[in-house]
Amino acid sequence: MVSRREKTRFGEWWWSVDRITLFAIGALIVFGIVLSLAASPAVAQRIGLEPFHFVNRQALYLVPAISVMILTSLLSPRDLRRLCVIVFAVSVLMVFATLGFGAEIKGARRWLVIAGINIQPSETLKPAFVVLAAWLFAESTRRTDMPALPLAFALLGVSVVPLALQPDIGQTILVVTVWSALFFLAGLRWIWMVGLGGAAVVGLMAAYALVPHVTKRVDKFLNPDAAHDGFQIETALGSFASGGWFGRGPGEGTVKRILPDSHADFIFAVAAEEFGSVLCLAIVGLFAIVVLRSLVIALRDEDPFTRFATAGLALLFGMQAAINMSVNLHLIPAKGMTLPFISYGGSSLISLAFGTGMLLAFTRRRPRAEVAAEAETAMRLAERPA
Repeated sequence: MVSRREKTRFGEWWWSVDRITLFAIGALIVFGIVLSLAASPAVAQRIGLEPFHFVNRQALYLVPAISVMILTSLLSPRDLRRLCVIVFAVSVLMVFATLGFGAEIKGARRWLVIAGINIQPSETLKPAFVVLAAWLFAESTRRTDMPALPLAFALLGVSVVPLALQPDIGQTILVVTVWSALFFLAGLRWIWMVGLGGAAVVGLMAAYALVPHVTKRVDKFLNPDAAHDGFQIETALGSFASGGWFGRGPGEGTVKRILPDSHADFIFAVAAEEFGSVLCLAIVGLFAIVVLRSLVIALRDEDPFTRFATAGLALLFGMQAAINMSVNLHLIPAKGMTLPFISYGGSSLISLAFGTGMLLAFTRRRPRAEVAAEAETAMRLAERPA
């Protein structure tokens, strides 16, 4: 047990971190391991790999992921902002690199292979983008000498353009939605909201008309039988009915032997069939705890940057989970987006650890003197003559 009197870095972290959020994230990681054991062996055997290939790799990814999450959560808001500048710059360059050097998979170029490891740079771009956007919107509320709003639009453009060119419409929608939410929190005028909404509708229609990859997915969603995709969707939906409230039991499911990505995109369907709706509701509840708890803490925070960053990271985390579960329930077209900490994927796991580590850092209880000092520094910058 860590004593309150212990003045080590870890001791200070333990008594300042929001342990409810931390335990909810830990529970999601545990559920991820259990569901990986349930879903991954069947997929590995189907493609000729050793049964526990994906389980072992996921366990291997967990070591650096947990380390990244804890180390990131130790940083101060100022250090996080500086770190995100570097992470964002590297991620944007790597996303642009995928356009020329990335392997084309299912009509899109999203992955780079470096030293034999598949990396999806858009995953690390998202949390860094949210923190930088939060900082710019915070500066726009307290500094008149800084062109924060134009810089926020430029940041959005630099992020969205390469994502749209891959194309990765799901990640593009996620980035634009979180950015718009931060804009709204910073005091968005209604005319801007109407304009952004109209631009989003036009963008989605253009993507459907001009990008074959998007057209195919939307058509499959609207008319799965005509696209010869009805069996896969019916199988995923049938798993929820088959599992009932308490499931068919671990290892007794059949959906994992049929769906091609049952260890990744459709792992929520495997959870429903083998462990029942009770486990699915528990998973939804854990995501809700992380998001709602973070938003409540953000609401009480006096510093605009910390408030916006906390809200943005919480929305990013919650929306990604909601998108994945909605795809499993056939509420929206397939997006190729993982279920945080539960789906298989190294890039996704480490980037989620980075994002949730920052969320834990921003929601830590900080001494009033530290908060006051940061506010005083911001006021001095705002009063500095241009």
